[in-house]
Amino acid sequence: MNCPSHPEQADNARITIHPPDAQGGRHVRAHGTSLGRAYGPADVHEFLRRAGLDPDVVRLDDPLLIEWRGGGPAVWSQEPGGT
Repeated sequence: MNCPSHPEQADNARITIHPPDAQGGRHVRAHGTSLGRAYGPADVHEFLRRAGLDPDVVRLDDPLLIEWRGGGPAVWSQEPGGT
């Protein structure tokens, strides 16, 4: 699926980043396929790269591409405000 905000990238996958677990990891999926567990933004960028996206172009706050559940890109723990 091509993402309107990034038409130059072929076959962009909708990315879902699940809420943090007790260890601060967030499960990352693309088109329902598990990409792994991220422990920070650098891990998310690596998963995006492996999924064929250019992490230098993709914004982690792009709601057309990334659905954050349980907090946005600044939340990496289960505690309120969770960094």
